Amino acid sequence: MSATNFNTKNDTYRKLMGNGLTYRIPRFQRDYSWTEEEWEDLWMDILGTIKPGGEPAHYMGYLVLQSENDKVFDVIDGQQRLTTLTLIVLAVLKNLQRLIDENKDADRNTQRLGQIRQTYIGYLDPVTLVSRSKLILNRNNDTYFQSYLVPLGHLPVRGFRASEHGLRKAFEWFDRRIAVFAAEHGGAPGVSLAQFVESMSDKLFFTVITVTDELNAYKVFDTLNARGVRLSATDLLKNYLFSVLHKDGQHEHEMKSLEDRWEAMVGRLGSESFPDFLRVHWNSRFAFVRQTELFKTIRGKISTRDAVFILIRQMEEDMDAYMALTQPETSHWAPALKQYASDLRMFSVRQPFPLLMAARRVLPDAAFQTVLRACVIISFRYNVIGSQPTHEQERVYNAVAEKIAGRQLADPGQMLTAMASVYPGDDAFRAAFTEKSMRTTQSRNKRIVRYILCALEKRLTGMALDFDSDSFNLEHILPENPEVGWESFSDDEVEALAYRIGNLTLLSKGANKDLGNAPFPIKKTVYTASSFSITKKIAEDNADWIPERLAARQNWMAHQATTIWRIDQLS
Repeated sequence: MSATNFNTKNDTYRKLMGNGLTYRIPRFQRDYSWTEEEWEDLWMDILGTIKPGGEPAHYMGYLVLQSENDKVFDVIDGQQRLTTLTLIVLAVLKNLQRLIDENKDADRNTQRLGQIRQTYIGYLDPVTLVSRSKLILNRNNDTYFQSYLVPLGHLPVRGFRASEHGLRKAFEWFDRRIAVFAAEHGGAPGVSLAQFVESMSDKLFFTVITVTDELNAYKVFDTLNARGVRLSATDLLKNYLFSVLHKDGQHEHEMKSLEDRWEAMVGRLGSESFPDFLRVHWNSRFAFVRQTELFKTIRGKISTRDAVFILIRQMEEDMDAYMALTQPETSHWAPALKQYASDLRMFSVRQPFPLLMAARRVLPDAAFQTVLRACVIISFRYNVIGSQPTHEQERVYNAVAEKIAGRQLADPGQMLTAMASVYPGDDAFRAAFTEKSMRTTQSRNKRIVRYILCALEKRLTGMALDFDSDSFNLEHILPENPEVGWESFSDDEVEALAYRIGNLTLLSKGANKDLGNAPFPIKKTVYTASSFSITKKIAEDNADWIPERLAARQNWMAHQATTIWRIDQLS
């Protein structure tokens, strides 16, 4: 982004609101949603700056604004904070109005009220009580805000939206806190109230990022999100889609329909998961696009009323599949499909999602299971054992997804063939498995090792085990911290070999606890009596446990794994 369409600076609340500018919450931005938890946090932060010896300033975070004329700014991110600060100022004005009504220093407090209102709230016509506010809320909240809160009049409580009740409750909550504050600070209460606003406005500051259009705003969001700052890129896209309908002059009922459907999707997914879903959805139907270019791509393609509703309909169609892949335990998929989806989640592999979403739209369960199983096997070979880079793999999956969406691939066999370039061959997989270590101090790795060992056990006995069962543990044959009896391993070998897959096996919980760091001859006696064939085999095949025997066992395991995790069509 060039300097001509992107600007950043630090501003106090006084500079933001005291400069004659107008801040506007986009018409279809989300409603006011803060509750007492957020009010309390902000109140304590403010008090922390104005008490004697308090902190000199308090950072309020990023404020992302969009403007073409540097006079009127759309608040892309930061609306909850700006709205709440305005409610605090209004609560101060309400307390000043009470002093005036009680004829307590009425003239001076009238001057204070007028000055604070003009600086932070905006002009209020004294006859009509119609405001020209510095802050304009969204379409659901602004009428209540301008009609009741800004004029400091009676606040009706019936027949309003939950968010409007939220505005009223926030105002009343701060009204009570400020009344107590003024009473506790002695002296002239009007002076205390005015000083409160002055201190607050000088000591609260934001990093203000100003952009010229939605595309630059989205780039800002992506940059900040990459640095751990969570912003509402989802809301930005929503605002854009609504702006398309608004531009086309659509009726209110269409706007309402779109909003209801959008909120239903966000509600099911959660706003933080929505951007990822959107990218997976898009890449399951169109050419590959990275997250950083997604908004630009969507804006380029979705520019009419029909396109907006087609996008929404297709997103709704894909949502069940996405949720089944990311939250398999709550899905209605068949048990085998749920298990494969759970395996992908355990692997922390998401690259196949666009392909799987595309395949789910066109294949019946049995055929889809073939494709899903293939993705699990490829993920195990390529990602888990091979630890190969994912950027090219992701592009291959997306190319297959695009062909499925374009009806160029119609059956599972064709889809598997199209994935062949990211399927490691038997020799490469076997070689990678033979050298694989997995540090089981990490919970993900521990589950994967249990998964591998249970699969090997099934190959030996035909018995399927629940690898998440708490009836057995992982056993390190060479202990992680060996003591007497393990002199055949040097310190360097212990470090290199303790977490090799060949050094790991299954053992019942009680037996594992009792063995501890015992030398191999003692362990071997327990292994001989084990109910796990894979563990009993260690005792049968090894007179002692030395680096060469560990390597031999892992080589045997690699050959078994090559058969277990195999796609015959691609091998």
